[in-house]
Amino acid sequence: MKEKCLTIALLLTATLTATAQGDHTSQFSPLSSHLEYRVETQVTVASGDHTPLWLNANKHGLSSLDTSNEYLRAAAGRPLEQDSLRRWGLGAKVDMAVGYGMTSTVVVQQAYGEVRWLKGLLTVGSKELPMELKNQELSTGSQCLGINARPVPQVRLSLPDYITVPFTRGWLGLKGHFAYGRMTDDGWQKDFTNELSKHTADVLLHTKAGYLRLHKPGSPLTIEGGLEMACEFGGKIMVKNAKGEYSYYEETSTNLKSFIRAIIPGGNDHEATKGTNQLYQGAEGNHVGAWNARISWDKPSWGVSIYGDHYFEDMSQLFHLDYDGYTSGDDWRDAHGKSRFLVYDFKDMVLGMELRLPRCKWFNTMVVEYIYTKYQSGPIYHDHTQAIPDHIGGRDGYYQHGIYTGWQHWGQVMGNPLYRSPLYNTDGQITVEDNRFRALHVGVSGTPLAGLHYRLLCTAQKGYGTYSVPFTDPRRNLSLLAETTYALRGWAEGVSIRLGLAMDRGSLLGDNAGAQLTLVYQVP
Repeated sequence: MKEKCLTIALLLTATLTATAQGDHTSQFSPLSSHLEYRVETQVTVASGDHTPLWLNANKHGLSSLDTSNEYLRAAAGRPLEQDSLRRWGLGAKVDMAVGYGMTSTVVVQQAYGEVRWLKGLLTVGSKELPMELKNQELSTGSQCLGINARPVPQVRLSLPDYITVPFTRGWLGLKGHFAYGRMTDDGWQKDFTNELSKHTADVLLHTKAGYLRLHKPGSPLTIEGGLEMACEFGGKIMVKNAKGEYSYYEETSTNLKSFIRAIIPGGNDHEATKGTNQLYQGAEGNHVGAWNARISWDKPSWGVSIYGDHYFEDMSQLFHLDYDGYTSGDDWRDAHGKSRFLVYDFKDMVLGMELRLPRCKWFNTMVVEYIYTKYQSGPIYHDHTQAIPDHIGGRDGYYQHGIYTGWQHWGQVMGNPLYRSPLYNTDGQITVEDNRFRALHVGVSGTPLAGLHYRLLCTAQKGYGTYSVPFTDPRRNLSLLAETTYALRGWAEGVSIRLGLAMDRGSLLGDNAGAQLTLVYQVP
């Protein structure tokens, strides 16, 4: 897989270089002008067991927990925005890194091409995608489609910007995406587990999202909301058999039926898996998702937003309502005999507030977030049986799964990094050891001088482990970050220097301290 990625990256690089060299003669080629180049190097040095949280998290997976790590990164591409005045547009990018102390020595971080027609966009390849409805710099991150893990190569159809819905007088906007891709961490999983615990290969990924915006033109009020969903399916899963031995059971769920079931949950987790006997009907693959909403009030001198991010892994947290009227008898598995439902509490949530002061240079943005994930539909799970027809769908196990290795890629969770990523584990298990926690987070940023920008992050967290393996005593953690970026001018135009100092204190992540220096040169 690595060789294929490198081949694609080299071909894209050659194409971009050739078109750049032909800039003087090929005036009509859309790829022959406005190319951008970027070279970046980063060095991280830390003490303790790991790189501190905020020197590692939310960097699209181009980071490391090793206390000494570095990389050299180079990118070339043509932004799609160069065709903003045309009905159509073309864009492409190759972004590669060579690293030390990272999960792989050579990283194909981004390699994609994209075509836009009017507002619709087709993207093929690996691309770093932003979070929706959150501050990219100061938030802890989205719970479903976050920026913490490496991009997944995919074919993606999207409306990246809101389009006005007809006959709504400009009040209603719509955007979203629909994508299929393939995970690329097969080799890393094999090495991390040493083939002694569950791992996967050739796993496919489906994601989709839709957002609505309600905004009267000229009004300071904007209301946004949407649904994000994803599904891991197909592939090969290494599981333990009845003899205690590990062997591959190949999922044959790569046909059209499985691709459809990845869109709409249904079927059985195991029905395409050889050697299994599953009584209960579940979803095709590992389904995850989140409801997101944001209300903003913007004036020229200030703005404020409040937002919420509610994560779910099954119907109990998707609708907070579960059918509980099964009957007994020969058809006990599917018989619905009563109009009885179970209502779940509405507890788990990221609740946030963002304050914007664009005219205050020293302090222009502040984000405050409270995160609670302890409930997970409650501590009790019981699927109905012939003798006991009651159904309680608790113990959801956020970011975990019975068959797949959970909501992670290359050891980093693909959502919010406060869920403890598998990379922290020392036992070779690809699992999230702390998914039940409470946290309070504050982020502040400003640009006090021309070219000088800073951000400060402070996160206090109390972890309880998981329902299946709870911590005997809750573990606490305090993570801090102070980071400043300075863009040079004059003869050094295009060069920027970023220095970050961070620390962790507590039993959840350990006592860590570190510094991170990043140098960037970008043209234009």
